[in-house]
Amino acid sequence: MALVVIVLSSMDMCRNIKTLFNFEPPATDEEVRASAIQFVRKLSGFNKPSQANEAVFNRAVEDVTAIARRLVDSLVTQAPARNREEVAARARLEAAKRYGTR
Repeated sequence: MALVVIVLSSMDMCRNIKTLFNFEPPATDEEVRASAIQFVRKLSGFNKPSQANEAVFNRAVEDVTAIARRLVDSLVTQAPARNREEVAARARLEAAKRYGTR
């Protein structure tokens, strides 16, 4: 099971999904919160909620952040922790192959 963070581009709500579990160093609170924000954005369809929905949107982000943090902290694996830089380099290489960019 993997917890993911979704990074926004300026055009798309969900563009890039990254695993947060089993990395060294571990996922930061900021990464977990960013994941929660993207999850709530995706579910609600709002990139930025209206004033009428802002409080409930923010509460959902806080709830999901707490649950996601608990999940990441509770997961166990026998696999060695992955290096963030190595995973990012492989992803860039795959993107270059897929899209013909450097």
